[in-house]
Amino acid sequence: MPAAHLPARGAASSDARRPAGDPVDTTHDTTPRTAAEKALDKAWKVDLRELGRRAGSMREWDKTIPAQAGWGVEMIGVPEGAPVHLDLRLESVMEGVLVSGRVELPVTGQCARCLDPLEDTLTLDVQELYAYAGSTTEATSEEDEVRRIDGEFLDLAPLVRDTVVLTLPLSPTCTPDCAGLCVDCGERLDDLPADHSHEVIDPRWAGLARLAVPDTTDSADRPQPGSASRTNTEEN
Repeated sequence: MPAAHLPARGAASSDARRPAGDPVDTTHDTTPRTAAEKALDKAWKVDLRELGRRAGSMREWDKTIPAQAGWGVEMIGVPEGAPVHLDLRLESVMEGVLVSGRVELPVTGQCARCLDPLEDTLTLDVQELYAYAGSTTEATSEEDEVRRIDGEFLDLAPLVRDTVVLTLPLSPTCTPDCAGLCVDCGERLDDLPADHSHEVIDPRWAGLARLAVPDTTDSADRPQPGSASRTNTEEN
């Protein structure tokens, strides 16, 4: 499969994002969740009791976890359940926990020009401060300006998802110079000869073009001039 033409690894695109689906807020959701869904949610959460709150404490976090649903944009994204490798460092600071490191994960999609399927692997750098409840950072920041620690747990899934969505192109291409599809026959232009073309007739002259087509009817099958009148005479 061709690789997707994506921005440089770890670089965020300046395009406006169009997520394929926002994470579901399950805070007040009464829909029963399966054991697998609960296990996946738990896998993305870090138990901070192992790190402690003493400034300077550090913990390495090297794991591979299945991706959650909705990590992508319209034409490309991370398949649900795909392996996401996290190589992170969690460091306790005065205001919370600083998360930094690298994330590697597969993406699949469709070329925006020729519609061919494409796939690639993204390697992204991440760095984010998760604020403690009651900290100065938490108290002086808007809800969407800083990530917060929920009790003794830190949820990494929103961080990875947002990083992926900000990196993926809205119009991915299989190659930087993909020529797309022929507007007349729908074939992929890169697979056609350089002189590929279609004769286009001006609609105003379409009637004359039909008249110019030679009549291939066998002369023996054509009615001969005057044959109809002679037949009628003989019958009378």
